[in-house]
Amino acid sequence: MALSEVRGDEAAARAVRSLRSPATIRQRCGAILAAVERGESAHFRVDRSALPAVADRVATLTRERFPSLQVPLHSRWRHFEAGGVDRKGELDRALAERTQAAAARSRIDLTLVSVLLDAGAGGGWSYTEAVSGQRYARSEGLAVASFHAFMAGRFSSDPGDPYRVDAPALRRIGAKDLAEIFQVSGTNPLIGLDGRVALLQRLGQALADQPDTFNSLARPGYLFDALTRHRAVHHLRAERILQALLDAFSPIWPSGSSLHGEPLGDVWRHPQAGGDGDSHGWVPFHKLSQWLTYSLIEPFEWAGVQIVGLDDLTGLPEYRNGGLLIDAGVIVPLAADFAAQPRSPADEWVIEWRALTVALLDALLPLVRERLDVQAADFPLARMLEGGTWAAGRQIAAERRRGGAPPVTIASDGTVF
Repeated sequence: MALSEVRGDEAAARAVRSLRSPATIRQRCGAILAAVERGESAHFRVDRSALPAVADRVATLTRERFPSLQVPLHSRWRHFEAGGVDRKGELDRALAERTQAAAARSRIDLTLVSVLLDAGAGGGWSYTEAVSGQRYARSEGLAVASFHAFMAGRFSSDPGDPYRVDAPALRRIGAKDLAEIFQVSGTNPLIGLDGRVALLQRLGQALADQPDTFNSLARPGYLFDALTRHRAVHHLRAERILQALLDAFSPIWPSGSSLHGEPLGDVWRHPQAGGDGDSHGWVPFHKLSQWLTYSLIEPFEWAGVQIVGLDDLTGLPEYRNGGLLIDAGVIVPLAADFAAQPRSPADEWVIEWRALTVALLDALLPLVRERLDVQAADFPLARMLEGGTWAAGRQIAAERRRGGAPPVTIASDGTVF
């Protein structure tokens, strides 16, 4: 291979790596926010004067939900707590005889498959839990349904070890299986069912293709071993988890975005994204991968690994956080009929809205800390999201629209939103 080709490969690798960095997410989203504030957007304007009222709402709701201000991290594990049911305790009892590492693998298995199934369910779907008799919708319903499927061994190919996720089981999952897991019917439709099936099958293939990381058993939980096996001191940066997830699983996302033949996942073109080199013009979000990273922090910490650098990660640009900022008048669509038709994740309008959401959540964070009188070290972004902006987005949506639907509808295939 010629030296120029080697250098070209190195440049391509650096460009892809940069698009997997939370720092790049912030830079590109900040560039888009700056362009909007200069009046260069055909889609939005931003009203920062509305931010203090949003901070008041978020701080008030946080105090109501967590009077001691002991706010947990924004995590899939909060959804497993829906209805006050101790599902983690049920899993802990099932794993009681396992080693710390083996239990961590199972918790990571559950977390990963549940988060990947956590795209928007639509307003017409719900799940009824047999044990409690309670009915759950949206993210909580998807979490509870996937939890019970995991406990029943639906993602394991070994009947003797139900509490795991592995490639053979994922690759044989079909639409009928997932419809059964989620109680889907003609009167209980789930958005993006086929997209979720395809995503799980691609996950299974990715696990099988990387035995050095995921063991011959091809389980997501072996990410624990991959990230801790060489560490004498058990400290791990949150960004390192995210990068490992993106390196392993970027090929499973169907966005079609790629650079030099490398799949990028939740990364999109925008004329104001900026940047340099081959990554110029791309804005990354990695929403589900960051949501997964937030959700994996506790399983790692329960196994004795301290996770640091939480604020390296960004806010999540999705319905509730982004919806809050539209409904509260911070992000102002220029078209009066902006919500008339469903939009695609690839639409410039959606990309810009998501970028503004990421950048403005960073602007909101110090205002919320000030109102709660908490220090940055005690109140990372992940706690504001939980306290917080996600709940406030749901709250304001319920005030403004029957059924609490978000202000924007995305034509989702069940893998981004």
